[in-house]
Amino acid sequence: MKRRDFLKSGTLATAAAATIAAPAIAQSMPEVKWRLTSSFPRSLDTIFGTCQTFAKYMAEATDGKFQVQTFSAGEIVPGLQALDAVANNTVECAHTPTYFYIGKDPVLGFGTGVPFGLNSRQQHSWWHFAGGEKLINDALAKFNTYSIPCGNSGCQMGGFFRKELNTPADLQGLKFRIGGMGGQVLSRLGVVPQQLAAGDVYPALERGTIDAAEFVGPYDDEKLGINRVAKYYYYPGWWEGGAMLHLVINQGEWAKLPKHYQAMVHHACEAANNWMLAKYDAVNPPALRRLVAAGTELRAFPQPIMEAALKAANEYYADLASKNEAFKKTLESMTAFRGESLLWWQVGELSYDSFMARSRGRG
Repeated sequence: MKRRDFLKSGTLATAAAATIAAPAIAQSMPEVKWRLTSSFPRSLDTIFGTCQTFAKYMAEATDGKFQVQTFSAGEIVPGLQALDAVANNTVECAHTPTYFYIGKDPVLGFGTGVPFGLNSRQQHSWWHFAGGEKLINDALAKFNTYSIPCGNSGCQMGGFFRKELNTPADLQGLKFRIGGMGGQVLSRLGVVPQQLAAGDVYPALERGTIDAAEFVGPYDDEKLGINRVAKYYYYPGWWEGGAMLHLVINQGEWAKLPKHYQAMVHHACEAANNWMLAKYDAVNPPALRRLVAAGTELRAFPQPIMEAALKAANEYYADLASKNEAFKKTLESMTAFRGESLLWWQVGELSYDSFMARSRGRG
């Protein structure tokens, strides 16, 4: 074959390959446009920022082919109706904690975390390596939805209170903004739980409609201004030792995605999950300093209240487990994992963190 003929044939072959490859590439990267409703306002830039970060990662990974438009609570549906909006396909997905929907199925409490449950790393490990994913997604399947972890707050604060707490008796009649199962547990100690969306917390506390409120931690609580209407700031938030948020997706919309797009969604959620936890670890310490400097009085929950709450939580779980086989199965899974995990935690993580906390300021 002459060199000139070879070059011509090579050119033609290259052109032919490009002609074949271009449509294949286009088909493998279809344009997808999803709407995402968040359970939180835009002002909470870490929680809402997590769904924006997820959307950004998806656009970058697909060269702009997969677009996720993010909406804050109330722009499409109220924050506490995010699961319903996904279930009926008003939107393709939502960014929300599953514990908002324990009224639909108490198993969903475990998806975010239950009182005296798991910390953030344990929650993540239970989901991926101890059966948590299947248990929670089996519960969500009844609502035509599928979820992927997409954020974690870390251990939260116990909230702002107008009065000091010393004994369980001080909880009697207390109107407390608290979500999920924490409110159910505290109701056994005389608390009147109120589940309010983020934007309603400050005005309710200011008007005296409620006596106390918890939300997340120092950074978000400062943004909501809760410290301006309540003085005492209690810790730890034993009902949310590591609150996991989820990207909840309509099953039909999920099934439409090519497998490689599904993989991208998983990876983007994982990356956003890490972003949220790292962001809170960066912004909470200075926010706590600012709150205390502004007059907030930091208090640990007294031991009698912690013990009474733990007892009430165990009784509550026993009652639910006796009536709900799926809840019983999920509780047993989480409890067994917690026992194993805490054995190692006490030896490794806790001993190290405790020493370093005591050594703070010593160089």
